[in-house]
Amino acid sequence: MYYLAGQPNIVELKGTYEDKHSVHLVRNFASLLRTIVHIVHTCHSNGVIHRDLKPENFLLLNKDENAPLKASDFGLSVFFKEGEVFKDIVGSAYYIAPEMLKRRYGPEVDIWSIGVMLYILLCGVPPFWAESEHGIFNAILRGRVDFISDPWPSISSEAKALVRRMLTSDPKHRLTARQVLNHPWIKEDGDSPDTRLDNVVLDKLKQFRAMNKFKKVALRVIAGCLSEEEIIGLKQMFKGMITDNSGTITLEELEQGLANEGRKLSEYEAKQLMEAADADGNGTIDYKEFITATMHLNRMDREEHLYAAFQYFDKDNSGYITIEELEQALREFGMNDGKDIKEIISEVDGDNDGRINHDEFVAMMKKGNPDAAVNPKKRRDVSFCDV
Repeated sequence: MYYLAGQPNIVELKGTYEDKHSVHLVRNFASLLRTIVHIVHTCHSNGVIHRDLKPENFLLLNKDENAPLKASDFGLSVFFKEGEVFKDIVGSAYYIAPEMLKRRYGPEVDIWSIGVMLYILLCGVPPFWAESEHGIFNAILRGRVDFISDPWPSISSEAKALVRRMLTSDPKHRLTARQVLNHPWIKEDGDSPDTRLDNVVLDKLKQFRAMNKFKKVALRVIAGCLSEEEIIGLKQMFKGMITDNSGTITLEELEQGLANEGRKLSEYEAKQLMEAADADGNGTIDYKEFITATMHLNRMDREEHLYAAFQYFDKDNSGYITIEELEQALREFGMNDGKDIKEIISEVDGDNDGRINHDEFVAMMKKGNPDAAVNPKKRRDVSFCDV
């Protein structure tokens, strides 16, 4: 849940509580499903399988009629790599996919669980039912779904077609989250506007483009501190954009990769994004440049990452970053063209003493992140990170 922080439809972890109240979801089913599938698309895009999707793990933020829906309970979630196979059986019996029971599965299990939820929303009963858990599992493995009994004769053919494609026993033929979002029933009556889908890469590239050079270099340092698990989703996105096995993303690959995600860019906008991410100016985006440009914002409240970045600039361990130290760091990353240094210092230097202290540095790094409180904690020693 921490890794997915900042996503608009995933609950923010502030603490753990339990009470006896029920959760009631009474909304337009197409609209409801679209929100749920958007959440799963976000999880899968970030290399996360939820593995316990069921109605009670979706909460309404408040009692308002149009209250936003939030996904919760990531206790069984796992990070995954493309092609990775999982074997453990987890989750709630009614919502478990057949391939999980066969102990060989991937992110497709989440789509199956949503298909079960949609079936229940439409007719009021689960598609696979028995008196015991063993009986439920046998029914799931048989895969026979009832579309004959009431109220199915009165339910639209588009809705039934969608449920069938989500409850396909073979995960290879099951719809992906993106395919579900593009299904006609989801867009029925214009309820789903014909707009571009949320895209992690594009949104973060645009935010990165607007940053000053100081912050961009700091992000490069932090990117070197992240664990494999923290960046696995972005790593898969990077690999997915490369079409020529070169190990770097060209302008054309960036344009096509974003177009595949529903974001058609103008040539000018694509070039602007490329120039922002391409730190060494060689005309392509390598792996470290891509991670640097897309990992930010929801990592900015990690004390050890921020302090490691501050230490990188503070060469003499004085507790301050001077103009000379900033110039040296930018020069090391090929980003010192002699411009903007004094302007950057002036922008970040809150007490106007001509240098940057730790608190001012943290404030700069957290600026633009609405979920991060600018309240730096006491510093502590950390090991330096590979950049």
